[in-house]
Amino acid sequence: MELFNRFRDTVFLKQDSDLERQISDLKNLPDYEKNRNILKDIKLLEIGLQGEKEIEFELKNANIGMFVLHDVTIKWNDLTAQIDYVIVTKGFTYLVECKNLIGNITVDNKGQFRREYDFGGKKYKEAIYSPYTQAVRHKDVLKKRWLEKNNKLMVALREKAFDNLWYKPLVVLANSKSILNTRYAPKEIKEKTIRVDQLVRYIENDLKKYDRDLFASKKSMQELANSFKEANVEEYRSIADRYQKKEEDVKESLVVQEEKKVSPLDMVPILKKYRKEKSAQMKVPAYYVFTDKELEQIIELKPKTLEELKDAKILTAIKIQCHGEEIIDILNQKTEEKGE
Repeated sequence: MELFNRFRDTVFLKQDSDLERQISDLKNLPDYEKNRNILKDIKLLEIGLQGEKEIEFELKNANIGMFVLHDVTIKWNDLTAQIDYVIVTKGFTYLVECKNLIGNITVDNKGQFRREYDFGGKKYKEAIYSPYTQAVRHKDVLKKRWLEKNNKLMVALREKAFDNLWYKPLVVLANSKSILNTRYAPKEIKEKTIRVDQLVRYIENDLKKYDRDLFASKKSMQELANSFKEANVEEYRSIADRYQKKEEDVKESLVVQEEKKVSPLDMVPILKKYRKEKSAQMKVPAYYVFTDKELEQIIELKPKTLEELKDAKILTAIKIQCHGEEIIDILNQKTEEKGE
């Protein structure tokens, strides 16, 4: 045990981030300074980048002994886990969902996350998808992968260890200036949602409570960390894509609609494409944006304003707050292009 305790370093096996590239892509858009939405995205990404640097700083100075991977994507069958940080310690391996959020965060008694912030002299209040649900989903994907790759005997012997000792979902708010209010949050969410300045202390407390006889060796930790690195699938989708008019796509859509003699207001393929890009950007399943049934109802209603969409009660309040304005913008833009 004495030899093991000499390993106190933090080893980054994967340290790259897409945020700087995303910011560069947005700043390369023509007249980006005149587009309020682009400027807002840039500001949020820059704050996110600073948050990632805070997490990196905390981990590098932890003096605990760990292997770290940043931005890991694991695919298994039709499932995907996009994990912000994998932190392998001699106890738990933490599956971290990092939220680089400005403003103050509140979690209510139903586990719903909300934030309040100022931007450009305007106050914003909005619901956000639960990062805790996303963190738990990462573990679920890893477990399904593990179950299919191992025989029944191994599963019978080690499943409890997988659930309780191996992997732990954790939400880390990367902006240390944010106020986190989890007073009324469910116990499980409250215990696994922390600010970045609490991260090292949180891991230290976990290790104090962990069974020392079950501590992993440095070699075992490194092997596990390398397995994540080898399984990682490199993916990059630029946020800037949604601001660029792709003339070829528009022309192709017009040709297809003419050939099929569909209504010019048939927005199904366009909205489905938006849903796919949005779900990838937010790292959530497509139905979190809107379901196929909700899509059909939106197409049938043809709302022209956000108020019309709200009054229709097709989408939940969270979906409207996160995607409502963009959906209306798409509907109105395409309608104008068709001369309606």
